[in-house]
Amino acid sequence: MSAAKRKNGDFLLAVEGLTVSFDGFKAVDDLSFYLDPQEIRVIIGPNGAGKTTVLDLICGKTKATSGSIKFAGKELTKLKEHQIVHAGVGRKFQTPSVFEDLTVFENLEVSYPQGHSVMGALAFKRDLAVVEEVEAVAKKIFLDDLLDQPAALLSHGQKQWLEIGMLLIQKPELIMLDEPVAGMSVAERQKTAELLKMITKDHTVLVIEHDMQFVGDIADRVTVMHQGKVLSEGSIEHVKADPKVIEVYLGH
Repeated sequence: MSAAKRKNGDFLLAVEGLTVSFDGFKAVDDLSFYLDPQEIRVIIGPNGAGKTTVLDLICGKTKATSGSIKFAGKELTKLKEHQIVHAGVGRKFQTPSVFEDLTVFENLEVSYPQGHSVMGALAFKRDLAVVEEVEAVAKKIFLDDLLDQPAALLSHGQKQWLEIGMLLIQKPELIMLDEPVAGMSVAERQKTAELLKMITKDHTVLVIEHDMQFVGDIADRVTVMHQGKVLSEGSIEHVKADPKVIEVYLGH
């Protein structure tokens, strides 16, 4: 049993009673959900349901009005963004933010954890351990043949994979992805599903997505949000058959 399970019931992430108000509007309203270690959870719902705000709250970009976010037994709502990263939470935004002037290898290398502090950056050198880790991650993200390629020359899908690799090399326990397959080809979407299922051997993954085919390919469980609350939760088959979900989301 992992340390996360021992400290916090059976859950790596426990979100309870989470609320955030902007000028009286509750973007997230008394939300609770729980993630197991090595789970792929997908949050779906109509635009404006509060999905991205949930990721903003977990990573500390937005501060909760009330409620609790416990990660591996640690309360995140009191921490700053960089402290949440160091606790083991990684976040990828909708638009890929890779360093286009650097090669694939260099993008992965600059994300290597040793270079993150001032002292670490001063002492950082490209030793065998760094090279081996970069090459291992590049293989996972299907870019091992493109290590010397400038990131600017990658396709949109390859840039998304590179950014996932930049998270993987930091070894977060929880990886959060906002619409990772938006703009991808069918083949790239299939490879991304393969990638996410493979990385759950070592990571827990929380995804926001609209592509229901992709959701069905990857999700262990699905949480459907509507107006800042949980509308339905369960397997993809369960939520697709839920009359409330059909009415507010799938029917459109």
